[in-house]
Amino acid sequence: MKSELIIRSNKNDIDFALLKDGKLVELHKEEEDKKIAVGDVFLTKVGKILTGLNASFINVGAEKDGFLHYHDLGPQIRSTQKFQNRVSSKKLKDFTLKNFHTEKDIDKDGGIKDVLKTGQSILVQIAKEPISTKGPRLSAELSIAGRFMVILPFSDRISVSQKITDFKEKTRLKRLVKSIKPKGFGIILRTVAKDKKVAELDKDLQNSLAQWEKMCGKLNQHSNKPQKVLSEVNRASAILRDILNDTFVGIHVNDKGLYSEIKEYLEQIAPDKASIVKFYKSEVPIFQKFGIDRQIKTSFGKTVSMPTGAYLVIEHTEALHVIDVNSGNRSNKAKSQQDTALEVNLIAATEVARQLQLRDMGGIIVVDFIDMHTAADRKKLYEHLQSEMKSSRTKHKILPLSRFGLMQITRQRVREEVIIETREKNPNKDGKVESPITLIDEIKGELQAITDKKIYKTIALHVHPFVASYLTKGGFFFSPSIIKKWKREFNQSITVIPRDAFEYLQYHFELEKK
Repeated sequence: MKSELIIRSNKNDIDFALLKDGKLVELHKEEEDKKIAVGDVFLTKVGKILTGLNASFINVGAEKDGFLHYHDLGPQIRSTQKFQNRVSSKKLKDFTLKNFHTEKDIDKDGGIKDVLKTGQSILVQIAKEPISTKGPRLSAELSIAGRFMVILPFSDRISVSQKITDFKEKTRLKRLVKSIKPKGFGIILRTVAKDKKVAELDKDLQNSLAQWEKMCGKLNQHSNKPQKVLSEVNRASAILRDILNDTFVGIHVNDKGLYSEIKEYLEQIAPDKASIVKFYKSEVPIFQKFGIDRQIKTSFGKTVSMPTGAYLVIEHTEALHVIDVNSGNRSNKAKSQQDTALEVNLIAATEVARQLQLRDMGGIIVVDFIDMHTAADRKKLYEHLQSEMKSSRTKHKILPLSRFGLMQITRQRVREEVIIETREKNPNKDGKVESPITLIDEIKGELQAITDKKIYKTIALHVHPFVASYLTKGGFFFSPSIIKKWKREFNQSITVIPRDAFEYLQYHFELEKK
């Protein structure tokens, strides 16, 4: 398998697309003015304490206050509070914890009012970003993620990712970490730590400890407002830190500054991979070049097509997501209906795993597979979906098929689901059609390349009538149409010609030279 990361920088945000063998499997966006992200640490004050919920609301600068439950305080909250107070008052200047005496752990069944008071200063970390109408979920059990490990201040435990199943390797890693672990810090070894040498682990540990020292240095800067004292690395670095492996063959970036930043980061964490970072400077838009725009178009609709004619129908409700598997009008050479059902279900399970990751769907997901009547086939499907979701970095749980042929999945939700509207009102009749918005980006990119040559007198754009309508109709309050904006932007005569014979995604430029 070959993996590639395609990074498109725009004026106000950055898009990240992860491809595996050319197929889009993850899509992320980093907004320039985003205030909080998972992993950020804030120095703030305890807000209203809700005894009934055993929780507190805390302002971290988001639109809605964050939610901190008693169970998210962490057993060592008293040690954290003692350390924070001593550093803030400048009584403690050694941040290494080697001479710091920890406090007794709190009772796991205690009450939040026995630990926190309104107006008290507290360090909290973003565990979940704001989702829908809810504010961010917070944790007072701090952690700093590195490439190979996560360090836990005021803890003493050493643990290894459950995805490393080899007992000898687990024992080896624990032994190595025990030899370099500083006093006062616990360590969780990540999956990518497998087969790494002690020098690589130690280098990663020192980088994380430097982050800790930097954060502690900000604790004595008093402010009435929530103060971010530790920022998670940017989205590009976070993705590379979490998923970079030997399958990566290319990282393509269309922004010079971001290219230099990523190359420098890779030289720190994986010097042997720095050469795969490439600056993209072609006239063709980067997402068009790698076929990402078209994949977005076909992957984010209500209906998702699959090989051999089968398709998924994905519905969203307030409580859960529902995915229906349909065999469509396919035909195959299978010997029986039972074989056909199993084949379609296995293909569907692969696409379901991709869709959950691509859309970052969280919460409860129910999949209605095609009925199968043998226990062996049901087991085979269950094991196949488990295998397909094994590479997912998000915590999840899959239950075997129920008696009604339904498979239930729970998947951790830490940020908003990726939603891209691909349908809009049908310009000719009632109902909706797939939106041409991603196609428009592709056309504009090609138009840019054509007009840059400055040799054409007129340009005629032949498109499907729906797309022609989308291009030529004005916006709200009599704002100009897309084609009028393009004429001004490119200073070029452009004519849109509807073509009934064209397929929906088909278009053609007719050019007349000066």
